Order: sequence, then structure tokens, then C-alpha cells
Amino acid sequence: MAGLLYLLMFALMGVSFWLQYKLKSKFEEYGATRLSSDLTGEEAAKMMLRDNGIYDVKVLSVEGRLTDHYNPMDKTINLSHAVYFGRNAAAVAVAAHETGHAVQHATAYSWLQLRSQLVPAVSIVSGWMPWLLLIAIFTAQFSLIPAGLVVIFFGITAIFSIITLPVEFDASNRALAWIKNRNVVTPQEYAMSKDALWWAATTYVVAALSAIVTFLFYALRFFGGSRRD
Repeated sequence: MAGLLYLLMFALMGVSFWLQYKLKSKFEEYGATRLSSDLTGEEAAKMMLRDNGIYDVKVLSVEGRLTDHYNPMDKTINLSHAVYFGRNAAAVAVAAHETGHAVQHATAYSWLQLRSQLVPAVSIVSGWMPWLLLIAIFTAQFSLIPAGLVVIFFGITAIFSIITLPVEFDASNRALAWIKNRNVVTPQEYAMSKDALWWAATTYVVAALSAIVTFLFYALRFFGGSRRD
């Protein structure tokens, strides 16, 4: 069983790298076609905020590629340069998706609230996990405490990844509904936007699967019954 989980971990890692490559290629493909409405990602985000009666969220440009995100702490929609200044179906789709998170925040979307509550715990886990994992591996024959903490930490990460899924899918649904109803894209451009967000969503699905498999792997490794007392 452990061997199978180990293979699954590496397989999912490979799929993750492939999806990142595929996602970038899709954005490059759709980014080459100028939007008929000539809207930029920034303009689309601001328009969607106004349409939802949200006036206390800022739209900012940030460095990097595919670094787009919504920060509920300071209420900012952070768009990469390609999305912020882009006038294409992919840029508008991503901008609307991140704005969808702002709408979730403004409407107290339950899954986003739950995810936000877990962020501090996940931050602690990320900082301590490498060291704790090393300690658990070298002391597994003497104490179950470090191993137990490792399993708990990976469990928290898995739960966080699972909760992220409805948050991301809902944001994409809000984005696609808005760009369609607002007529900011043509039917052909809508298909591009939908496809771009679909590929982005698959990365979250694979991340959740990877988190679950990793949790099961270490739970089995430390508490699978093969440990000698």
C-alpha cells in the first residue's frame, strides 16, 4: 500500500508540472487574440466590483506570472502584469475570477470564511513541517509524538486543499456568469475564457489529490502497523 501511495505521489507531481505547462500555453494562446470589447483585466475587475456594489476593494498590478490572487486581509485584487494590462479572453477571465473572490468575501461566502480561518494554521504548518518531518523520521522508533504531529499537519494541509476547491470553482462560476451576462466577450471569446479557467481549476484538483495522498502516505508510514514497539 505504501509503495502504491509513493508512486501516486510522484505521478501527481508529474501531472502537476504538466498542468502548469499546459496552463501557461493556454494563456499564451488566448492572450494572442485581442478582446473585441478591448477591456483590460483591470477594467473588467473594476467593472465587476461596481456591478456587485463593492467600492472598498482596490485592483493592483503585481510582479510575476500567474501570481494573481485576492487578499481578504487588505481587500486587494492583485493581478499580474499580463492580466492587469491584458486585453484578451484569458486576462478578463482571470481578473473576473479574482474579483469573484472579492464578491465571496463581501457576501460572506461560507467556504471562503472557513478557508480564511485555516490560513493561520496552514502558515504555521508550512514553517514547521520540514523540521518536524526530519525529527519524526529519525525518532519514529522511540516516540510517536513527532510522527503524530506530522500526520496532523499533513491532515490540516489536505483539509485546506479540499476546502479550497469549492472556493475556486465558485469564483470561476461567478466570473463566467458575469462576463457572459455583461456581454464583455463574444461567444467565441467566452469559450476561451471558460477553457482557461477550467485548466486553472484542474491545478487545484491535482493539488488536493496530492495533499490527500501525502497525508495517507505518512499516516501509513508511521501508524500502518509495521512499527515495532
